Amino acid sequence: MTDRSAIQFPDGFLWGAATASYQIEGAALEGGRGKSVWDTFSHTEGKVAKGHTGDVACDHYHRLDDDVAMMADLGLQSYRFSISWSRVMPDGRGAVNAVGLAFYQRLVDRLLEHGITPCPTLFHWDLPQGLEDIGGFRSRDTVSWFGDYAALMARELGDRVSMWSTFNEPWCYAYLGHASGRHAPGLTDPAAAVAVAHHELLAHGLALRAMRAERSGLQLGIVINPSNVRQEGTPTAPPEQVRLIDAIHNRWWFDATLRGEYPADLLASYGPLADAIQPGDLEVIAQPLDWLGINYYFDILVRGLTADDSADGWLEYPTVTGVTEAPTREVHTDMGWPITPEGFTALLVRLHTDYPNLPPIHITENGCAYDDPVVDGRCADPRRIEYLDLHLRALRDAMQQGVDVRGYYQWSLMDNFEWALGYDKRFGLVHVDFDTLERTPRDSAFWYRDVIAHNGIR
Repeated sequence: MTDRSAIQFPDGFLWGAATASYQIEGAALEGGRGKSVWDTFSHTEGKVAKGHTGDVACDHYHRLDDDVAMMADLGLQSYRFSISWSRVMPDGRGAVNAVGLAFYQRLVDRLLEHGITPCPTLFHWDLPQGLEDIGGFRSRDTVSWFGDYAALMARELGDRVSMWSTFNEPWCYAYLGHASGRHAPGLTDPAAAVAVAHHELLAHGLALRAMRAERSGLQLGIVINPSNVRQEGTPTAPPEQVRLIDAIHNRWWFDATLRGEYPADLLASYGPLADAIQPGDLEVIAQPLDWLGINYYFDILVRGLTADDSADGWLEYPTVTGVTEAPTREVHTDMGWPITPEGFTALLVRLHTDYPNLPPIHITENGCAYDDPVVDGRCADPRRIEYLDLHLRALRDAMQQGVDVRGYYQWSLMDNFEWALGYDKRFGLVHVDFDTLERTPRDSAFWYRDVIAHNGIR
């Protein structure tokens, strides 16, 4: 890493790390947990790399106490995790599972005992299979059931937990799960994807109402994964099609939650695909936000089609034509993602400029996948340290331009089940041996501990 100047973050800035339930918990159907769509998807041949599943994952369900002690050792001030809906409500509605609730109550208690602020997410893609069987988020009924679930969690944990998010990356669940089929539930139906994208936001708004009706003083938000959409390479992509990608990936979510409207250009392009939207829905969606979570990894780099490209369209972006992803840059992460810290700054400044009512932001995910092995008890990962250093500096640049950012969560605390890519992509500050489940903090974990201790980079 090249020598760079020291940077400092404001007093009270919150430092944490993040995980998600299906990616780390394991204990698949233990303690009364019901199946989720990811149980079904990962057990379907050909859906996940090497046939991997989340049945065991990091076995966090059984190692909770040690994992929280590890977080404390690494100096984390906050821990962002997700709640498995089917662990607390096995069918997604109706009966509540006391054993599942007790797991999350114990997790929250352990975090608080170590001075770590809990930050739960209600939905990180693992919809109860019982709800999927009757339409999932394609059905408007699931919106109300999500509201019931949100109210339950506010009732059960809201006395100890104030900071909540409703959805994590709703774009991914809608479009990767229902348009391209790369994620659970594995559908390739553009109309279903758009209905899910709308119903997730409607469920978010209803959940905020339900949670506030249960308890006052909660700090409620939603987590979105925006990216700049930028032209790179030749031929040039049609500008109006690039703008549609931006509408699907970015403006749909921010315009709805912060302005109470959907982008007009996207509605015109979608036409009947957007028939799930009903009068009054956007008023429900646009509930006041106490904070907004931003997950940032990379800019989306695009180009126009060549004679060798398929003209079938980009499945994650229905109605978009004539555009494809630009080839992977020479320097990239193990995910093949470009490293674009300058885009991180530009994105945050854009949100600050475009949405005058933007609430305080927490960077709820930022990180990179690199497979650095443990050698003689040590896991050196200089590329991750470099990535994090660059992105924290980019974040500080945005803050100096007026963006109100209150906290930062590294993705992820430890290596885990990386969805359709199984266990082959490693994002963790902590290396996990998936044969023995031994945890080994990487050099980046100790580097990050130093950042937290000094509230900046020395």
